[in-house]
Amino acid sequence: MNWIYLVIAGLFEVVWASTMKMSHGFSKLDWSIATVVGMIASFFFLAKATKALPLSLAYPIWTGIGAVGSIIMGVMFFGDKIPGITWFFIALLLIGIVGIKMTT
Repeated sequence: MNWIYLVIAGLFEVVWASTMKMSHGFSKLDWSIATVVGMIASFFFLAKATKALPLSLAYPIWTGIGAVGSIIMGVMFFGDKIPGITWFFIALLLIGIVGIKMTT
């Protein structure tokens, strides 16, 4: 169950990062509220996950899910352009996340 909490925490990290962009510097109230709710949910589930999972494992996986998820959101919904070589490093990040999980 702790791994599920960790994945949920990572997904909420993507939510708050995306809604923060849509808040336009916290100038749009609805997106600003969504950002804060996403942050609270992300930290809540991270805290639940770290009750049982080591911090040295949970934190890098949480940030990795958030980083890769935010990149994908940026490309799909915000029109971000990512150079080909960057995708190589994104793949390395994913390999690192999977490697951390598999070696524990």
